[in-house]
Amino acid sequence: MNERQSKLLKAIIDQFIGTALPVGSHHIIESGMFDVSCATVRNEMRFLGEEGYLEQPHVSAGRIPTAQGYRVYVQQHLQPSKAERAVRKRFEALREQYFQRKDQERVYDAVALLAHMSPNVAFATVPHKHRVYYLGLANVLRQPEFQANPAFASSVVEVLEDHLANVMTTLEVDDKIRYYIGEEHVLPQVQSCSLMVTAYGMWGQHGVVGILGPMRMDYGYNTVALDLVAAMLRSS
Repeated sequence: MNERQSKLLKAIIDQFIGTALPVGSHHIIESGMFDVSCATVRNEMRFLGEEGYLEQPHVSAGRIPTAQGYRVYVQQHLQPSKAERAVRKRFEALREQYFQRKDQERVYDAVALLAHMSPNVAFATVPHKHRVYYLGLANVLRQPEFQANPAFASSVVEVLEDHLANVMTTLEVDDKIRYYIGEEHVLPQVQSCSLMVTAYGMWGQHGVVGILGPMRMDYGYNTVALDLVAAMLRSS
């Protein structure tokens, strides 16, 4: 294979990779890469076919590369550096999506664990997103305070769905567990509840994990449960 034939093989494979369509001689001429006649290109393509680098799927169709042609392309013409910028850009975008999805899964799993440990609502904000996961609503709705007062139960649901994410962004939360009880509550709709919160971090951004329940909750038990789950999130 001479230099022109090698260059022609590369051009055909490059075009086929981009279009998945057989490449004809007129496409090669139109590319402006070869200052020769269409007949010359056809002769060279015929030679490449006879040598096993190209094949013609139909009589009237152009050529497509064979496995032997791809092997020559990889060995002689592959230039990863030209594709590196596009690959890195795609990789960074997908990596960011991957880690954000994994972060969300990790937070959700932590909330699920906390909701199984405590008979209250467990919740956590997700770093990178204005979002709160919460589980365990059925836990608190079974408590006597809520069964005796349906309006109170509705207020808790409203807080979880509409207000909790905004309130979490206004709190000064650190690695200590902070308690908001009764009248000092940051959520006026549920001042008969208690709120326990602490912070955790992921990728340089912080989130909040906590417990919401009636004022008569078991503070000692919930403190240990929240501390353990928060420590798990901080170490991930």
